[in-house]
Amino acid sequence: MKHICFKFLAGAAVCLALASFLTGCNEAKPDPKAEAPPAATVVPDLDANNFKVDHPDQFPLVTATEHKAAPALNVTGVVQPDINRAVPVISLAAGRVVEIKARLGDTVTKGQLLLRVRSNDVSGAYQTYLKAENDERLARVQLQRAQILYDKGAVAKSALEQAESAAQDAEVDLEHATEQLRTLGVDKDHPSGIVDILAPISGVITDQQVTNSSGIQGLGSPNPFTISDLSYVWIVCDVYENDLDAVHVGEFADIHLNAYPNQTFRGRVDNILSVLDPTLHTAKVRLEVANPGLMRVGMFVTATFYGKQPETRAVVPAAAILHLHDREWVYSPISAGHFKRLEVKTGNMLPDNMQEVVSGIKPGDQVVSNALALQNTVEQ
Repeated sequence: MKHICFKFLAGAAVCLALASFLTGCNEAKPDPKAEAPPAATVVPDLDANNFKVDHPDQFPLVTATEHKAAPALNVTGVVQPDINRAVPVISLAAGRVVEIKARLGDTVTKGQLLLRVRSNDVSGAYQTYLKAENDERLARVQLQRAQILYDKGAVAKSALEQAESAAQDAEVDLEHATEQLRTLGVDKDHPSGIVDILAPISGVITDQQVTNSSGIQGLGSPNPFTISDLSYVWIVCDVYENDLDAVHVGEFADIHLNAYPNQTFRGRVDNILSVLDPTLHTAKVRLEVANPGLMRVGMFVTATFYGKQPETRAVVPAAAILHLHDREWVYSPISAGHFKRLEVKTGNMLPDNMQEVVSGIKPGDQVVSNALALQNTVEQ
């Protein structure tokens, strides 16, 4: 029984080995190419600066025309009072301010009371006047007496001459004392220790150096007020040395106030400072302009100069310019249906919705009339 089982197991093992051999012979060898992924198809990316379109007839072309333009130079400036029209208010009498009738920024008229000063100079000047008046009266009486005595032969001619000389000196002293009171602003018939300071001209008070109860030292101290006639003002601009060729004395410039940008004023170049700023390398350019009442001291302005030589520029419809990524572009044809994108620098807008092109194309070049439509087609 054991012998039979052994034979059976041995036969089964042989059959299993033979089946495994036959199975391995029937299997085919693997092919690496069959297992590889399919080849990739590379689609080239669209070059926005050089491309073709299927229907170029949908994008009509226009020819850039020629335009003579004078390049403008825009600089910033500030409104300042004309120094030649600024008059200081002075007080020859030293003393203490007891009353102020006007303040910084007020508009005053000539002869208007500005302030009152209590001064000891007035009392001294009035005493001098009274003394001179008494001396003149005495000298006049002595001259009359000497004249009578001389006519009667009681005195010599020299005595009469001395009396005449004394009377003349007394008259000069009285005139000087009267003029001193007049200079201090005091009426000799109505003397007072208070001096009234009046406006010498009409204008706007642009500087104030006094307050109530402050002291005034006459000509030795800062002027109490400064009055400026603002009917004409200065526009002072900073112009870089590389742009000075566009600015000439005697020429006119357009002025726009930042506060009133829609209004244009004309100013004449009155002076170009000969010394440049050592830090910025700019020159101070002074314009004189009539003030219609809108300009106030300290306002910022933009001055436009047109002193440079005219330049030839291309002009195209505004729709032919594409504004993209803070730049300006136009589309120019290379061949049928083939376009390229060119970067340009634009200038001013012109009538009929036309626009200057400073650089990038020249007069006679052709561009697509509607750049935005072509750009939308390219993006699709």
